[in-house]
Amino acid sequence: MGTGSAYKALTRDRGATALYAVFFINGLVLASWAPRIPQIKADLALTEAELGVALLGVALGSLPAMAVAGVLVNRFGGHAVARVAVVWYAAAIVLPALARDLTGLTASLTVLGAAVGSLDVAMNTHAVDVERGSGRSRISSFHGLYSAGALAGALLGTAAAALGLTPLAQFAGTALVTAAAAGVAGAALRPAATTHRPSPRGGRRLTVHPLPLRLLLLSALGLSVLMIEGAMTDWGSVYLAGPLHAGPGLAGTGYAVFALAMMAGRLGGDRAAARLGPVRTVRYGAVLSGCAAAAALLAPHPLVAVAAYGAVGLGIAASFPLVVSGAGRRPAGAHGTAVATVTSTGYLAFLAGPPLIGSLASLGSLRTALLVVPALAVTAACLAGLLAPGAEET
Repeated sequence: MGTGSAYKALTRDRGATALYAVFFINGLVLASWAPRIPQIKADLALTEAELGVALLGVALGSLPAMAVAGVLVNRFGGHAVARVAVVWYAAAIVLPALARDLTGLTASLTVLGAAVGSLDVAMNTHAVDVERGSGRSRISSFHGLYSAGALAGALLGTAAAALGLTPLAQFAGTALVTAAAAGVAGAALRPAATTHRPSPRGGRRLTVHPLPLRLLLLSALGLSVLMIEGAMTDWGSVYLAGPLHAGPGLAGTGYAVFALAMMAGRLGGDRAAARLGPVRTVRYGAVLSGCAAAAALLAPHPLVAVAAYGAVGLGIAASFPLVVSGAGRRPAGAHGTAVATVTSTGYLAFLAGPPLIGSLASLGSLRTALLVVPALAVTAACLAGLLAPGAEET
């Protein structure tokens, strides 16, 4: 290898390392906010209904921002958009702590949601480009770093609350450190060897491409697996504490086991995809998750259900990253919009799924409502064939 080729390879490796850091920062920042929600709710004297309205701000900001980011990525590249979005996102975490009423909190979360939505699309699209340039599966490991960051952020927020730090002190410190780290990581991002470029006919216009049937079905696959994740995140511990009568410690352990299994599955997902292929990785994982979810609902003891939660997380861990990778096979100039489509659809499912399960539970029982989880796993197994390498548009 010549000196020039070696330098280019080293630059690409540094760019990939920087992208891992961006995924980690993404997970850490938002997760550090979650443990402080109760104190912010109390400080602003919000009711549960008012807090629900404020939390909708994240979705109100993120969904339109994802669509815009997809178009910008088509024009400028994921690495360029991510450089801006990651610093914006890291700095925006301080805004909720500055809110003085419901309107201010909703507005601040809308800005934060727009930042995280833009970053999600940009970093996922760039991850697809890096994966294609390296010639091997690696997108699941990027999402594994996101999961590791989320775990670190949750521990950070919990520790700050335990130490008596105000949300403003915590978020200001988090914004200062992560924005500096984001600036360094963003500056190190580099175009991947196979980065998609806009069509020459497009000139400098931002072009929106029509959405084909396959992309819509891929979005349905992403919706299925992220709705499973959302259901387990919001209702897993509730089910343990309710129908299975687990104590607070054991009920909380259920989500911890699920989250750790998700992280481990994502960190190992690239090896699984390289060995089995994306179709079998998602299909076998969906079968495992569906069977484990059914076992948890039939379990006579909470410990059995906790173990089953781990299997659910392990089964679906690599699925959404592989959906993003599949969407990224769209033709030149359209892959940013494709990634934005599956990401925004999945994000909407993650938000809408838990309330749907709550509504179903109010009509019958929580155990019956959670049958949605194995049903979604069956759907994911049936749609996994869309990830076959020869199935993309050309």
